[in-house]
Amino acid sequence: MSVDLVKIAEIDEALKDNETAHLVIDEHKVLSENIVKGFYMKTAELKEGVEVKIIVDEGVIIKKPVHLCFGITHGMKQKIKMDIEIRDEAKISILSHCILPKESKHIMEAKIHIGKKAEYNYIEKHIHGVEYIEVYSKAKIFIEEEGKLKTDFELLKGRIGLLDVDYEAKGERKSAIEMTTKARGIKNDVIKVKEIGYLNGEKSKGVLKSRIAVMNNAKAEIYNKMVANGAYSRGHVDCKEIIKDNGVATAIPVVEVSHPKAHVTHEAAIGSVDKKQLETLMAHGLSEDEAVELIIEGMMS
Repeated sequence: MSVDLVKIAEIDEALKDNETAHLVIDEHKVLSENIVKGFYMKTAELKEGVEVKIIVDEGVIIKKPVHLCFGITHGMKQKIKMDIEIRDEAKISILSHCILPKESKHIMEAKIHIGKKAEYNYIEKHIHGVEYIEVYSKAKIFIEEEGKLKTDFELLKGRIGLLDVDYEAKGERKSAIEMTTKARGIKNDVIKVKEIGYLNGEKSKGVLKSRIAVMNNAKAEIYNKMVANGAYSRGHVDCKEIIKDNGVATAIPVVEVSHPKAHVTHEAAIGSVDKKQLETLMAHGLSEDEAVELIIEGMMS
C-alpha cells in the first residue's frame, strides 16, 4: 500500500479498524478495502481508473464514517466512476480524501440515489502539491421523499490549476439539499463551480453555498441555481468571494420559482479583504499577508 497516501490523508488508524469501512485507490489500482455489515462495495479496475459501486441496505445506519482515499502518486490521468445507492431509512457519512501531489488529471463522475428518509453526508477534501492539477468533479443526485443530502467540497491546500465542479441534485417531498464548495486559487488557477438544486417536492428545502478566494492572476466563476417547483418549498443561494492582487471573480446566482407557494432567496458578495478587519489584525502584530490568510481561513470555516 502507498504509505504516503495514507499518511497525508491521516487515516492510518481508520484503516486498522475492522468496524470502519474504507477504500484506498492509487491511480487505477485498489490498494485496500474493507466493508462492514449492511454496507456493500464492489470495485473494478480500469485502464485509467476504477469503477466503484456502493450500496447501503435499507434501514442500516453506518455509525462510523466511511473513509475513501483517491491518489495519483506518479502523475497521470485518473477516472473514478461512482454509483451510490442509499436505500430507504439508511444513513451514511463518507469522508473522501483526494491526494494529488504531482501534475495530473483527476476525473470523478458520480450517480447517487438517496432513498426515502435516508441520509447521505459526503465530505470531499483535496490535498494538492505545487504543480498544475486538473480536477473535474461531476455528480447527478436524486433524493426521495424525506431524504437528506449534504455535501462539502474543500480545496484549500496546494495548487489548483483547474477546478471544474458540476453538481445537480433533485429532491422530492420534504427532502433536504445542502451543497457547499470551498476553494482558493493562486497564480493563474481557474475555478469553475456549477451547482443546481431542484426542489421538486412539496415542503422540500435546499441551500447552495460557495466560499471562494482568488489571488495573483487566478479566476473564479460560480454559477449557483435553485429551482423551486414544489408547494411550500424553500431555497437559498449564498456565494461569497474574496479577490486579491489581479484575481477575477464572477458570481451568477439564479433563482427560479414555478409554484406560487414556493420561495427562494439569494445573496452574492464579491470584494477585496475588508480594510477595517485587515487593519485590526495588523494592529495585533500580524503582517498584511498573515492577516489576509486569517481572514480567508475565517471565511472558509
